Amino acid sequence: MGLKIRLRKQGRKNSPFYRLVLVESLSKRDGQYIEMLGWYNPVLENSEDSLSIKADRVEYWLDNGAELSDNARSLVKRGAPDVIRRNTEKAVAKKTKMAAKRRARRKAVAA
Repeated sequence: MGLKIRLRKQGRKNSPFYRLVLVESLSKRDGQYIEMLGWYNPVLENSEDSLSIKADRVEYWLDNGAELSDNARSLVKRGAPDVIRRNTEKAVAKKTKMAAKRRARRKAVAA
């Protein structure tokens, strides 16, 4: 089972409110969650109070294998852009390291 960071809908009709939560990937949209990582209120779109994210916890869970949904990624990018930047840098570094290993392996086989 994988972990996902995604939105959980709250509120009432015509007044939605979302929580950014950590869930198992097979759970329902509004089902049980493991940890609440923030919230988003689209009704207060132009206000500073429309988004709150616990950046340290999001980064912790991303380092431990959780994946962001597309909507959650866009909210985290808006509320805590440094978390997305660090996560992207780690992924690029990992790809670079694997490419260097492959090149070294090919060179050893050719020699």
